[in-house]
Amino acid sequence: MPSAPSTHQVQEVAVPPVMSKDLREIVFPSRNADSQLKRMKRDWVIPPINVPENARSPFPQELVRIRSDHDKNRSLRYSVTGPGADQPPTGIFIIDPIAGELSVNKPLDREHIANFHLRAHAVDLNGNQVENPIDIVINVIDMNDNRPEFTHQIWNGTVPEGSKPGTFVMTVTSVDKDDPKTANGMLRYKILSQNPESPTSNMFTINNKTGGIITVAAGLDREKVPQYTLIIQASDMEGNPMYGLTNTATAIIRVTDVNDNPPEFTAETFFGEVPENRVNVIVANLTVTDKDQPNTPAWNAVYKITGGDPTGRFSVPTDPTTNEGLVTVVKPIDYEISRTYVLTVEARNEVPLARGIHSPRQSTATVSIRVIDVNESPYFEPNPKLIKLEEGMLPESTLTTFTAQDPDRFMQQNMRYSRLADPANWLRIDPNTGRITTIAILDRESPFVKNSLYNATFLATDSGVPPASGTGTLQIFLLDINDNAPRVSPREAEICQKPEPNAINITALDGDLNPNAGPFAFELAHRPSDVRRNWTITRISGDYAQVSLRSGHIESGIYEIPIIITDSGNLPMSNTSYLRIKVCQCDINGDCTDQQHIMAAGLGTGAIISILLCIIILLILVLMFVVWMKRRDKERQAKQLLIDPEDDVRDNILKYDEEGGGEEDQVRVM
Repeated sequence: MPSAPSTHQVQEVAVPPVMSKDLREIVFPSRNADSQLKRMKRDWVIPPINVPENARSPFPQELVRIRSDHDKNRSLRYSVTGPGADQPPTGIFIIDPIAGELSVNKPLDREHIANFHLRAHAVDLNGNQVENPIDIVINVIDMNDNRPEFTHQIWNGTVPEGSKPGTFVMTVTSVDKDDPKTANGMLRYKILSQNPESPTSNMFTINNKTGGIITVAAGLDREKVPQYTLIIQASDMEGNPMYGLTNTATAIIRVTDVNDNPPEFTAETFFGEVPENRVNVIVANLTVTDKDQPNTPAWNAVYKITGGDPTGRFSVPTDPTTNEGLVTVVKPIDYEISRTYVLTVEARNEVPLARGIHSPRQSTATVSIRVIDVNESPYFEPNPKLIKLEEGMLPESTLTTFTAQDPDRFMQQNMRYSRLADPANWLRIDPNTGRITTIAILDRESPFVKNSLYNATFLATDSGVPPASGTGTLQIFLLDINDNAPRVSPREAEICQKPEPNAINITALDGDLNPNAGPFAFELAHRPSDVRRNWTITRISGDYAQVSLRSGHIESGIYEIPIIITDSGNLPMSNTSYLRIKVCQCDINGDCTDQQHIMAAGLGTGAIISILLCIIILLILVLMFVVWMKRRDKERQAKQLLIDPEDDVRDNILKYDEEGGGEEDQVRVM
C-alpha cells in the first residue's frame, strides 16, 4: 500500500484519461487484497504483442493501451523501459504517459531483432509507484522480405561415367533469413536447365527439400559428354510460384573416366630390325589409341609379350610421354641361331576394364624383327687352353695347335694367327694353322713362370670388313726335370776360435722341385788338403748340415771352404759351393773382437777392389788439378811481362842442359 502523501507532495486530482481509440488494454494486476482473488487468473500471463515487420508510415502506430485501476481516483503517469525503449536501440517504442498508449515509432526488422522485452511502470504525480511493473513481450511478425541465398554460387561435383540411375552426385544448399518456421523460410529446389541435353534433357534430378542431386537416366559417357552444367533454383514459400522469392546457382558436374575403352593398336603388324649381339636397343615402337582420359590409369598402356620369345630376349616397356610400347632387346641375339623373330604383343591398361567391357582383337599385335648379321669376333675354344710338358724342350719343338672358331658360319672367312703376349719370347705360332712351336728352351725356373705355369696370349683375326679379332690364352704347365745343381746357403758366416769353438749350420738351395731337390748330401772337398785337416762337416738332416773347426789352432782370418752338395734327382747333380767363413777371436757374448778382421770380413774382394780403384782415381784427379793450377799461374806471369812496358830487362840467365839437347829456361832477374 502507498504511504500517505507528505505536505510537499503534489495534490492528486482524479482526471480519468480520454479513451479516444479502441485499443487492446493491458491492465496492471490489482494490488488490493479485495481484488487479488478476483483478477489473479487473468493476470497470470500477459499475451505477447505481435507487430509485423516492415510496417509502412505514418508513425507512430498504436499497439496497446496500458492502464491501472487506480487511474479512477488519481492521476497516473505511465512509462516503459528496456531495449527498444530507453535502452539501445532507443526510440523504437514510445508510450503516452497519460493515456498509457504504447506505440511503435519506426519499422521493425525481424531478421535484426525478432522480439523485444519491455517493462511497463505506473506512478503517481509524485513519482510514487502505484503498481508493480509488468513485463511486455513484443514479437516481430516475419514477412517474406528475403530471397534464398545459395552458400556457393558455383557448385562442382563428379559422377563416374556409366553410372546407374539413382547414383548420388552432390548436394546444393541455400539459406533464407526469414523465419524457417514459416513458409517465408521454407525452401524448395528444382533444376531449371541442363546443358548439354544429351543423351536426354533429364539426366539428373534434385530432391526439392534437401538439394541432393542424383542421376535419373543411364548413358553417361565421358568420351561423348565430359561435363554437364545445371541451373538450380531455390524458392521460398515452399516453392509457391505466385508468392515465393527465388534465386539460382550453377552446378557443374564433371563425368569422371572409367576404363571402358581398351587400348587398340594402330596396326596389326609392326616391323623392326636389330644387329646381332646388340642389347638395350629399341627395335620397334608400338602405338595404340585409347579413348579414355589421357595420363590416367585407364589410359596408360602396359605391354606384354605373349608369344614368340621363349628365351626372354625382348621386353616392351612403356614410354611415359607417348604411351608407346618400346620393343627392346635385353639379351644378345645370334644371327646364326635365328634370323627373324615374330612376337605377339598384348596391350592393356594399368587398371582392369570396367565390368562388361572386353578386350577387342585390336588389343593384340604382331611384331616382326629381322636380325642383321655382323662380323663377330672369333673365339678360341677352350680358352684358356692348358697343356703339360717337361721343361727343357729344345727350340723348334711342336707344342700344340691353338685355333679359333668363327661364329659367322655364313661368311666364308680366313683366319690369321699372331702372337700377342709371350713374356719369355719362347713361342711361335703358324699364322695359318695355329701350330705353336718353341724358339727357345723352356725353363721352369724362369722368372716368367709362376707356380710352374707359363701364360702366353695369341690373337686370331678374320678376313671380314672390318676385320674382327679375338684372343686366347695358352697355359703351359712345365714339369720339373733335374736341371739345377744345389748350392750352399748361407754363403758367408762367422765362427769363433776362442774362447770356445762353435759350429755353422748350412743348408742347400735348389731351383728344382722334389724329388729333384732334397734330401741333399754334404761333403768337404779333398783339395786343398788343409780343408779336411782344419774343418769337419756333419749332416744334421736331409736338408741341413753343420760345419765346425777341428780341434787345434787356426789363424784368425777369412777362409773359403769348398763344399760338395749332391741332390736326390733321378740323375743326381752335384755342385761345389764355397762357404766364406771368418774365423775370429770372440768375447764372452760370441762377438768378434778383432775390428780389422771385422772390417775385412764385412767387405768382399770385389768391394775392396772397387774402393781401391776409387781412391786411385781420386788421387789422379787431385794431381791433375794441381798441375793445371801451376800452369795457369805461369801463363798469368807471362802475360804480365808483355803488358808492363816500364819494366827493364836487366839480366837473362840461360841454362843449357847439354845432355838433354838444349832446353832453355828463362828466369826473370829483378
